[in-house]
Amino acid sequence: MDDIFKALADPSRRTLLDLLYEKDGRTLNELCAHLQMSRFGVMKHLRILEEAGLLTTRRAGREKYHYLNPAAIRQIHDQWVSKYAEPWAAGLSRLKQELEREPDMERKPRHVQRIAIRTSPEQVWSALTAPEKTSQYWYNGALRGEVRAGAPYEILNPQGKPQARGEFLAVEPPRRLEMTWQLLELAETAEEKPSRLTWEIEARADFPGVTLVTVVHDEFEEAPNTARVLEEGLAIVLSGMKTLIETGRPLSS
Repeated sequence: MDDIFKALADPSRRTLLDLLYEKDGRTLNELCAHLQMSRFGVMKHLRILEEAGLLTTRRAGREKYHYLNPAAIRQIHDQWVSKYAEPWAAGLSRLKQELEREPDMERKPRHVQRIAIRTSPEQVWSALTAPEKTSQYWYNGALRGEVRAGAPYEILNPQGKPQARGEFLAVEPPRRLEMTWQLLELAETAEEKPSRLTWEIEARADFPGVTLVTVVHDEFEEAPNTARVLEEGLAIVLSGMKTLIETGRPLSS
Protein backbone atom coordinates (compact mmCIF):
# COMPACT_ATOMS: atom_id res chain seq x y z
CA MET A 1 0.00 0.00 0.00
CA ASP A 2 2.91 2.37 0.70
CA ASP A 3 4.21 1.82 -2.84
CA ILE A 4 0.82 2.76 -4.28
CA PHE A 5 0.58 6.04 -2.41
CA LYS A 6 4.20 6.92 -3.15
CA ALA A 7 3.56 6.29 -6.85
CA LEU A 8 0.48 8.52 -6.79
CA ALA A 9 2.36 11.36 -5.09
CA ASP A 10 4.14 12.41 -8.30
CA PRO A 11 2.13 14.66 -10.67
CA SER A 12 3.77 13.19 -13.79
CA ARG A 13 2.71 9.70 -12.76
CA ARG A 14 -0.82 10.91 -12.09
CA THR A 15 -0.81 12.41 -15.60
CA LEU A 16 0.17 9.02 -17.03
CA LEU A 17 -2.72 7.38 -15.19
CA ASP A 18 -5.07 10.07 -16.49
CA LEU A 19 -3.87 9.41 -20.03
CA LEU A 20 -4.56 5.70 -19.64
CA TYR A 21 -7.95 6.49 -18.16
CA GLU A 22 -8.79 8.50 -21.29
CA LYS A 23 -7.57 5.71 -23.57
CA ASP A 24 -6.22 2.44 -22.22
CA GLY A 25 -3.61 0.25 -23.91
CA ARG A 26 -1.14 2.95 -25.03
CA THR A 27 2.44 2.50 -26.20
CA LEU A 28 5.45 4.35 -24.77
CA ASN A 29 5.57 6.61 -27.84
CA GLU A 30 1.92 7.58 -27.39
CA LEU A 31 2.46 8.47 -23.74
CA CYS A 32 5.70 10.39 -24.42
CA ALA A 33 3.83 12.67 -26.84
CA HIS A 34 1.83 14.09 -23.90
CA LEU A 35 4.69 14.74 -21.44
CA GLN A 36 7.48 17.28 -21.74
CA MET A 37 10.27 15.00 -20.55
CA SER A 38 12.73 12.54 -22.00
CA ARG A 39 11.73 9.07 -23.14
CA PHE A 40 13.90 7.68 -20.33
CA GLY A 41 12.01 9.79 -17.79
CA VAL A 42 8.64 8.49 -18.96
CA MET A 43 9.95 4.92 -18.86
CA LYS A 44 11.11 5.45 -15.28
CA HIS A 45 7.68 6.72 -14.17
CA LEU A 46 5.93 3.85 -15.94
CA ARG A 47 8.19 1.35 -14.21
CA ILE A 48 7.34 2.83 -10.79
CA LEU A 49 3.61 2.66 -11.57
CA GLU A 50 3.95 -0.94 -12.72
CA GLU A 51 5.95 -1.96 -9.65
CA ALA A 52 3.22 -0.42 -7.48
CA GLY A 53 0.63 -2.46 -9.36
CA LEU A 54 -1.21 0.56 -10.74
CA LEU A 55 -0.68 -0.49 -14.34
CA THR A 56 0.14 -3.63 -16.26
CA THR A 57 1.89 -4.21 -19.57
CA ARG A 58 1.33 -6.64 -22.42
CA ARG A 59 3.25 -7.22 -25.62
CA ALA A 60 1.56 -7.61 -29.02
CA GLY A 61 4.13 -8.17 -31.72
CA ARG A 62 6.92 -5.63 -31.30
CA GLU A 63 4.81 -3.17 -29.31
CA LYS A 64 4.40 -2.98 -25.54
CA TYR A 65 1.04 -1.67 -24.32
CA HIS A 66 0.23 -0.13 -20.93
CA TYR A 67 -3.08 -0.68 -19.12
CA LEU A 68 -4.62 0.60 -15.93
CA ASN A 69 -4.90 -2.12 -13.29
CA PRO A 70 -8.26 -1.79 -11.46
CA ALA A 71 -7.35 -4.59 -9.06
CA ALA A 72 -4.78 -2.37 -7.32
CA ILE A 73 -7.31 0.45 -7.01
CA ARG A 74 -9.77 -2.07 -5.60
CA GLN A 75 -7.22 -2.98 -2.93
CA ILE A 76 -7.13 0.65 -1.81
CA HIS A 77 -10.92 0.53 -1.56
CA ASP A 78 -11.10 -2.76 0.33
CA GLN A 79 -8.18 -2.32 2.71
CA TRP A 80 -8.02 1.37 3.53
CA VAL A 81 -10.04 4.08 1.79
CA SER A 82 -13.48 2.51 2.29
CA LYS A 83 -13.15 3.13 6.01
CA TYR A 84 -13.14 6.87 5.42
CA ALA A 85 -14.63 7.73 2.05
CA GLU A 86 -16.77 5.03 0.46
CA PRO A 87 -18.18 7.16 -2.41
CA TRP A 88 -14.71 8.37 -3.41
CA ALA A 89 -13.31 4.83 -3.37
CA ALA A 90 -16.17 3.57 -5.51
CA GLY A 91 -15.25 6.16 -8.09
CA LEU A 92 -11.59 5.07 -8.05
CA SER A 93 -12.59 1.46 -8.70
CA ARG A 94 -13.79 2.61 -12.13
CA LEU A 95 -10.34 3.92 -13.21
CA LYS A 96 -10.72 2.22 -16.53
CA GLN A 97 -12.89 2.84 -19.59
CA GLU A 98 -14.08 1.01 -22.68
CA LEU A 99 -11.30 0.64 -25.22
CA GLU A 100 -11.83 2.01 -28.71
CA ARG A 101 -10.93 -0.82 -30.97
CA GLU A 102 -8.40 0.09 -33.67
CA PRO A 103 -8.23 -1.93 -36.90
CA ASP A 104 -4.45 -2.42 -36.67
CA MET A 105 -4.59 -3.79 -33.13
CA GLU A 106 -6.14 -7.23 -33.67
CA ARG A 107 -3.78 -8.90 -31.21
CA LYS A 108 -4.05 -6.32 -28.44
CA PRO A 109 -5.69 -7.66 -25.23
CA ARG A 110 -8.57 -5.49 -24.15
CA HIS A 111 -8.83 -5.76 -20.36
CA VAL A 112 -5.82 -6.75 -18.27
CA GLN A 113 -5.84 -6.94 -14.47
CA ARG A 114 -3.14 -8.15 -12.08
CA ILE A 115 -2.68 -8.76 -8.38
CA ALA A 116 0.12 -10.08 -6.13
CA ILE A 117 -0.78 -12.77 -3.58
CA ARG A 118 1.43 -14.05 -0.79
CA THR A 119 1.16 -17.74 -1.69
CA SER A 120 2.35 -20.37 -4.16
CA PRO A 121 1.14 -20.90 -7.76
CA GLU A 122 -0.31 -24.23 -6.65
CA GLN A 123 -2.51 -22.56 -4.04
CA VAL A 124 -3.73 -20.04 -6.61
CA TRP A 125 -4.56 -22.86 -9.02
CA SER A 126 -6.53 -24.63 -6.30
CA ALA A 127 -8.44 -21.45 -5.48
CA LEU A 128 -9.20 -20.97 -9.17
CA THR A 129 -10.46 -24.49 -9.87
CA ALA A 130 -11.84 -25.96 -6.61
CA PRO A 131 -15.64 -25.46 -6.28
CA GLU A 132 -15.53 -25.06 -2.49
CA LYS A 133 -13.07 -22.17 -2.93
CA THR A 134 -14.53 -20.38 -5.95
CA SER A 135 -17.87 -20.22 -4.11
CA GLN A 136 -16.22 -18.06 -1.43
CA TYR A 137 -14.98 -15.26 -3.68
CA TRP A 138 -16.62 -15.54 -7.13
CA TYR A 139 -19.98 -14.03 -6.24
CA ASN A 140 -20.95 -17.26 -4.42
CA GLY A 141 -20.47 -19.23 -7.66
CA ALA A 142 -19.08 -22.77 -7.51
CA LEU A 143 -17.11 -24.03 -10.52
CA ARG A 144 -18.48 -27.34 -11.81
CA GLY A 145 -16.84 -29.39 -14.54
CA GLU A 146 -13.73 -31.41 -15.29
CA VAL A 147 -10.78 -29.04 -15.58
CA ARG A 148 -9.26 -30.20 -18.87
CA ALA A 149 -8.90 -28.69 -22.32
CA GLY A 150 -12.07 -29.10 -24.37
CA ALA A 151 -14.32 -29.79 -21.37
CA PRO A 152 -17.39 -27.66 -20.58
CA TYR A 153 -17.93 -26.02 -17.21
CA GLU A 154 -20.55 -24.02 -15.33
CA ILE A 155 -20.48 -21.55 -12.45
CA LEU A 156 -23.46 -22.41 -10.21
CA ASN A 157 -25.06 -20.20 -7.57
CA PRO A 158 -26.04 -21.66 -4.14
CA GLN A 159 -29.43 -22.69 -5.58
CA GLY A 160 -27.75 -24.67 -8.36
CA LYS A 161 -28.67 -22.24 -11.13
CA PRO A 162 -25.94 -21.46 -13.71
CA GLN A 163 -24.42 -17.98 -13.40
CA ALA A 164 -21.98 -18.54 -16.26
CA ARG A 165 -20.84 -21.28 -18.57
CA GLY A 166 -18.08 -21.96 -21.06
CA GLU A 167 -15.37 -24.34 -22.20
CA PHE A 168 -11.80 -24.82 -21.04
CA LEU A 169 -9.52 -23.97 -23.96
CA ALA A 170 -6.12 -24.53 -22.33
CA VAL A 171 -5.29 -26.12 -18.98
CA GLU A 172 -1.66 -25.88 -17.83
CA PRO A 173 -1.55 -26.28 -14.03
CA PRO A 174 -0.45 -24.33 -12.12
CA ARG A 175 0.54 -21.67 -14.66
CA ARG A 176 -2.24 -20.95 -17.14
CA LEU A 177 -5.99 -21.47 -17.54
CA GLU A 178 -7.81 -20.27 -20.65
CA MET A 179 -11.59 -20.46 -20.91
CA THR A 180 -14.54 -19.12 -22.87
CA TRP A 181 -17.03 -17.15 -20.78
CA GLN A 182 -20.75 -16.56 -21.21
CA LEU A 183 -22.43 -14.60 -18.40
CA LEU A 184 -25.95 -15.96 -17.93
CA GLU A 185 -27.32 -14.33 -14.79
CA LEU A 186 -28.02 -10.89 -16.33
CA ALA A 187 -30.62 -10.31 -19.02
CA GLU A 188 -28.33 -7.96 -20.97
CA THR A 189 -25.50 -10.53 -21.12
CA ALA A 190 -27.28 -13.89 -21.35
CA GLU A 191 -27.74 -13.76 -25.14
CA GLU A 192 -24.29 -12.41 -25.99
CA LYS A 193 -21.60 -14.50 -27.64
CA PRO A 194 -18.94 -16.03 -25.36
CA SER A 195 -15.80 -13.99 -24.65
CA ARG A 196 -12.48 -15.33 -23.33
CA LEU A 197 -10.71 -15.27 -19.95
CA THR A 198 -7.03 -16.18 -19.62
CA TRP A 199 -5.50 -16.63 -16.16
CA GLU A 200 -1.71 -16.42 -15.92
CA ILE A 201 -0.03 -17.48 -12.66
CA GLU A 202 3.62 -16.64 -12.06
CA ALA A 203 5.86 -17.08 -9.01
CA ARG A 204 7.98 -13.98 -8.41
CA ALA A 205 11.63 -14.95 -8.06
CA ASP A 206 12.49 -11.48 -6.76
CA PHE A 207 9.84 -11.76 -4.01
CA PRO A 208 9.98 -15.29 -2.56
CA GLY A 209 6.57 -16.58 -1.53
CA VAL A 210 4.69 -14.11 -3.77
CA THR A 211 2.66 -15.14 -6.82
CA LEU A 212 1.52 -12.75 -9.52
CA VAL A 213 -1.95 -13.46 -10.93
CA THR A 214 -2.93 -11.82 -14.23
CA VAL A 215 -6.34 -12.17 -15.87
CA VAL A 216 -6.90 -11.07 -19.47
CA HIS A 217 -10.44 -10.62 -20.80
CA ASP A 218 -10.65 -10.36 -24.58
CA GLU A 219 -12.54 -11.51 -27.68
CA PHE A 220 -15.65 -9.68 -26.43
CA GLU A 221 -16.49 -7.72 -29.56
CA GLU A 222 -19.88 -9.46 -29.60
CA ALA A 223 -20.29 -9.25 -25.84
CA PRO A 224 -20.02 -5.54 -24.91
CA ASN A 225 -22.29 -5.82 -21.88
CA THR A 226 -20.27 -8.73 -20.53
CA ALA A 227 -17.11 -6.66 -20.99
CA ARG A 228 -18.59 -3.78 -19.01
CA VAL A 229 -19.64 -6.06 -16.14
CA LEU A 230 -16.32 -7.91 -15.93
CA GLU A 231 -14.27 -4.73 -16.14
CA GLU A 232 -15.19 -3.96 -12.54
CA GLY A 233 -16.30 -7.43 -11.46
CA LEU A 234 -12.95 -9.10 -12.10
CA ALA A 235 -11.21 -6.62 -9.80
CA ILE A 236 -13.53 -7.75 -6.99
CA VAL A 237 -12.93 -11.41 -7.85
CA LEU A 238 -9.14 -10.93 -7.71
CA SER A 239 -9.36 -9.03 -4.44
CA GLY A 240 -11.61 -11.73 -3.01
CA MET A 241 -9.21 -14.48 -4.11
CA LYS A 242 -6.29 -12.66 -2.48
CA THR A 243 -8.18 -12.19 0.80
CA LEU A 244 -9.34 -15.82 0.90
CA ILE A 245 -5.87 -17.24 0.23
CA GLU A 246 -4.00 -14.92 2.59
CA THR A 247 -6.48 -14.86 5.48
CA GLY A 248 -8.64 -17.97 5.00
CA ARG A 249 -11.75 -15.77 5.13
CA PRO A 250 -14.03 -14.41 2.39
CA LEU A 251 -13.71 -10.73 1.53
CA SER A 252 -17.22 -9.97 2.82
CA SER A 253 -16.67 -11.51 6.26
